[in-house]
Amino acid sequence: MTATDALFIAALIIIALVAWLFVPTWMMKRAIPKVIEIFRKNNAIGIQNAKTADELGLSPKAMWKRMFGRRDYKPRALDFLVHVKIIQLTDDGRLYLSEPDLANATWLKLPAKLKAR
Repeated sequence: MTATDALFIAALIIIALVAWLFVPTWMMKRAIPKVIEIFRKNNAIGIQNAKTADELGLSPKAMWKRMFGRRDYKPRALDFLVHVKIIQLTDDGRLYLSEPDLANATWLKLPAKLKAR
């Protein structure tokens, strides 16, 4: 093995590691605006209009569907939004979008059409 071959293999390994670390985060960031849009389209804004993840179409797919289809990052984005309290949970497990918390999330870069209303 020559030095050029070793450098090429090392570069491939580094590229694979970077992709393994950053692609899922990038995909989740792309899914966040889609999740917010789903809540708005289904009028799940405020505690009185809260809906379940199944009603919103955001529950994880079955294992056999995940094995043969593209990975859906919307359930992961939903978990993240619940963690940062933009999506709130009711006592019975229903979910709703909190517009005031979304408006106060200065770290979240959203397209103009998805900014808090």
